[in-house]
Amino acid sequence: MQPTALADRLARLAEADPDRPAVTCGPETLTRRELDRRTNALARAYADCGVVAGDLVTIGLPNGVEFVCAAVATWKLGATPQPVSHRLPLAELTAVLDVAEPALVIGLDVPGRQTVPAGHEYPDDPLPPVIAASWKAPASGGSTGRPKVIMSTQPACAEVMDEYAGAFAMPPDGVHLVAGPLSHNGPFMMASAALFTGSHVVVMPKFDPAELLRLIEAYRVQWTFLVPTMMHRVWRLPEEVRAEADVSSLQIVLHGAAPCAPWLKRAWLDWLGPHRVFELYAATEAQAACLISGAEWLDHPGSVGRVARGEIRVLDAEHRDVPPGETGEIWMRRTPGSPETYRYLGAKATIVNDGWESTGDIGRMDAEGYVYLADRKPDMILVGGANIFPAEIENALDEHPSVLSSCVIGLPDEEYGNVIHAVVQTDGPLDEAALLGHLKDRLATYKLPRTFERVEFPLRDDAGKVRRAQVRERRL
Repeated sequence: MQPTALADRLARLAEADPDRPAVTCGPETLTRRELDRRTNALARAYADCGVVAGDLVTIGLPNGVEFVCAAVATWKLGATPQPVSHRLPLAELTAVLDVAEPALVIGLDVPGRQTVPAGHEYPDDPLPPVIAASWKAPASGGSTGRPKVIMSTQPACAEVMDEYAGAFAMPPDGVHLVAGPLSHNGPFMMASAALFTGSHVVVMPKFDPAELLRLIEAYRVQWTFLVPTMMHRVWRLPEEVRAEADVSSLQIVLHGAAPCAPWLKRAWLDWLGPHRVFELYAATEAQAACLISGAEWLDHPGSVGRVARGEIRVLDAEHRDVPPGETGEIWMRRTPGSPETYRYLGAKATIVNDGWESTGDIGRMDAEGYVYLADRKPDMILVGGANIFPAEIENALDEHPSVLSSCVIGLPDEEYGNVIHAVVQTDGPLDEAALLGHLKDRLATYKLPRTFERVEFPLRDDAGKVRRAQVRERRL
């Protein structure tokens, strides 16, 4: 069977229900028909700038209707969207563009790069259907070393969107809320699948916990993807705000992108019910993935689930399998004989025998095959010969009612090699004694921070990411 071009799928959705909302951000809403026509004209504008099938188009826009239109217009030309944060520093953005070599840059004024000129009008009638060989090309975080672009090997067709929507139980013709930045892989992937399976996609310009609850109620949202940072900020709202919010329309809250503290996970399961909360563990490269329901998590607390796609192993430093329950480095590979899931631009994968690739995560697998994460390998701190996982300390810190976000790093020490330093964002003055007392009830003594530092800004971005290396570099 021939694959269906995304342009054809959108045209059929528009024909079936032209006035149904397709995408909303703030006061702006486009119906299916309006989205189809606007992106036809926008695609012609991109073509006028030289974009052809097989090209990359870098999209550096903030969350909004315009971002969605840019991606759809790119697909209509058989090109591949390459989303980046509109807040990237110029040096980092330039490094990404040097790797991607896009035919066009949308939303960013970069010297020497082609951008869309203003003030031109184009016809909005349909274009010939064409399918890009790669439907997305997100960039790596670029927190260390040279950035890379991760080209999906799946084509930009409706069947791929159906596959993702089915895997994550997205209701067709539903209402989907985008809470995170579309420049990140998770929100971009989920929003795309929802859009092309007929859902009304409601985009938050910027994450705000109270606004999240308001939008769920106002639009009767059925499906959303969150990261633990967002879940934490919702949980820090006054209890009466959460109690008054009508979240009865929600069918699925999927979370991922970072480990979720067990105390926070339990809080959400108690609030929404275990049948509505799911967790995904996967890399952008999509070699393998784990998925776990809330009910399953209660039987295996702390787990990110069993392998639902591909294969996962936990290996020691000599690339030997560790026994069940022991901690090691997590390696993934696609199921042998299945198609490649990605290719890099600007980098080579770290592959050992028979196609196994490291995720950079540290974790363990129990005898039943359930995977448990500890932390990222580059973030592990060696203190007096003991391995310390910052995420464990941050989870305990974030449970304190005064802590809004935290970042734990190691600072050099002549005696121990490193000592633990905790940077915390709090809603009031820093009370070190209270924080230490809180941590002593939850952590072994050797894991306790030696020093604390208060900041007044969030330590994680809207995608739940914290760049510990940069935080440490500034303190040095």
